[in-house]
Amino acid sequence: MRRIDRIVILTGAGISAESGLGTFRDEGGLWAQHRIEDVATPEAFARNPDCVHRFYNARRTQAAQAEPNPAHIALARLQSNFPGEVVLVTQNVDGLHEKAGAQPIHMHGQLSRALCASCDHRWDAPPEMHVGETCPACHAGSARPDIVWFGEMPYHMEQIVAALQTCDMFAAIGTSGQVYPAAGFVEEARMAGAETVELNLRDSDMSHAFQKHIVGPASKTVPLWVNRLLA
Repeated sequence: MRRIDRIVILTGAGISAESGLGTFRDEGGLWAQHRIEDVATPEAFARNPDCVHRFYNARRTQAAQAEPNPAHIALARLQSNFPGEVVLVTQNVDGLHEKAGAQPIHMHGQLSRALCASCDHRWDAPPEMHVGETCPACHAGSARPDIVWFGEMPYHMEQIVAALQTCDMFAAIGTSGQVYPAAGFVEEARMAGAETVELNLRDSDMSHAFQKHIVGPASKTVPLWVNRLLA
């Protein structure tokens, strides 16, 4: 059995569902209520920035009021107490991993941050952002949420791929497996010889690629899985 010294974990919207934050692709999820083309592309922001800001202002308020659940807390405990390295990569923009005490890599940005579309400067976003808000660095009126939209390259990909290519275990938690490049992480880890495990409420589009499956709510399955790793 291969010794587990380095774990890479990918988390998606499903880990935050039990904290009251909506997932995207389930029935009644965010993409059932809003067209991607209207709120989550650079073209949408160029066409109707007020609509995009209102969408993210509402999400920012909701995320600020949410609290981490036992799954977030368990992963923070794993990152703090595992004798090797735990690289936590999240597709989530809600900040709940940080609230639990973890240090994640945000591949899709953060609701709590703002980005200048002119000079790429980043800063802490106010609770509400508005059209024409100025950048504190270059003073251009092109501030936007620091969120990776469809058609844009996720952040920190070189760092993430390097971790996948050297990990001993890869775990995906609460992610649909429908969006690339994250959907390809399991194949990258398998090519490195890593053990692979999926923890999800139900099978995902990438379930067939994992060696092990743990099905159930994240608040129950993740703490038990972490306990076994730390035992």
